[in-house]
Amino acid sequence: MTAKEQTEIWQRRDLAHCWHPFTPQALWGQESEMLMIQSGEGVWLTDSLGRRYIDGNSSIWVNIHGHCHPRIVEAIRRQAGTICHSSYLGFGHGLASDLATRLVSYFPKDTLTRVFFSDDGSTALESALKMAFQSHVQTPGEEERRHFVAFSNCYHGDTMGAASLGGVGTFFDRFKGFGMEVTHVRSVEDLRALPTELLRTVAGVVIEPVIQGVNRMTPWPVGMLRELRRFCDERQIYLIFDEVMTGFGRTGKLFACMHEGVIPDFLCCAKGLTSGYTPLAACLTTEAVYRKFLGTYSENKSFYYGHSFTAHPIGCAAAMASLDVFEEEQVLEKLPPKIRLIRELADDLVRRNPNVPAARCTGMIAGIDVAHPDGTPYLQDERAGEKACVAMRSYGLLTRPVTHDTIVFMPPLCISEDEIRLAFRAIDSGIRDALAQ
Repeated sequence: MTAKEQTEIWQRRDLAHCWHPFTPQALWGQESEMLMIQSGEGVWLTDSLGRRYIDGNSSIWVNIHGHCHPRIVEAIRRQAGTICHSSYLGFGHGLASDLATRLVSYFPKDTLTRVFFSDDGSTALESALKMAFQSHVQTPGEEERRHFVAFSNCYHGDTMGAASLGGVGTFFDRFKGFGMEVTHVRSVEDLRALPTELLRTVAGVVIEPVIQGVNRMTPWPVGMLRELRRFCDERQIYLIFDEVMTGFGRTGKLFACMHEGVIPDFLCCAKGLTSGYTPLAACLTTEAVYRKFLGTYSENKSFYYGHSFTAHPIGCAAAMASLDVFEEEQVLEKLPPKIRLIRELADDLVRRNPNVPAARCTGMIAGIDVAHPDGTPYLQDERAGEKACVAMRSYGLLTRPVTHDTIVFMPPLCISEDEIRLAFRAIDSGIRDALAQ
């Protein structure tokens, strides 16, 4: 059987039986070729027909050190030959103990000291929300703190509790009324302006530190995290950082909150925790929060939440290996010239391409807007960002837009400067091919 014949079989089976996330299924496979990704090496992906592409969005923002990194692959292989799964309910295992110890070691002593493992970013946020909620409800004098504050246009996951935080109407409006009670604000000033009566009921404030992802890759003002920390301390409100996207080097630091030296009460991470090799998430919190769940058996203060794959041994092995790679290959130390180059090329794209009115860069993340040459936005049904990304494939780049018309460039951190230049040439050419009038 030829590669083409095999690909066509997979495509037919996909159309007959598969359901893809965030995908208008009525259009799936109708207007552009359905790629079947078969392998990866470094920043490169190869499809079932042998064509190679730079992984321009790190396979949905998860891959950190590139595909098939030998250090991580060997750690997974070694662990799979030892044990693949063991319940974390009533048992422990050494890898989880070591990984938890290592994660808290990145923060000042006696700040974030406890780690609760789960499966993905949504469940990490779900853990933080439920911990914040329960710790208040079972503490005398704090029972009324059942409300959360999030920021406009935010995205924190798709499980019902995390989804209730969501500020993107397209994704979340139809689910309003479920999950947590949430108020959305645009800024710290809006937060301070909330009625005192409401603030007395707030359990936690949730934010993606430094940059919002789904909101067109929009950076927050410098100093905002410090302001939030002061505000939450003044009001005895928990501060929750969603580092699912921003963690593990994306912004140039291991965690985005390190740019301002701010420690939250809860820090949620996933995606890059294992360099994207296996699902694994972690919610880090403080000893003060942890102590609120201690008590006699009959008091029912335990945190009754968990997953079959909590602290999955293979995920823990991949995470430990990924953290080893950060140190052994001095990944963070090598980022500054790449970060400067991404910003320079993004600025140049705005100057030279009439369909690119703006671009925003934070660390190894770029959000590139597309619009008509006069600045008029495209209609949603025109799917301009999607069409531009499809056109980039012929130039050797895979990525996708957020909020319709913002193209994301967020490659694995191991990308070379030459590969960054190649990617931006593909972005420029793809936009011109798809959108030039």
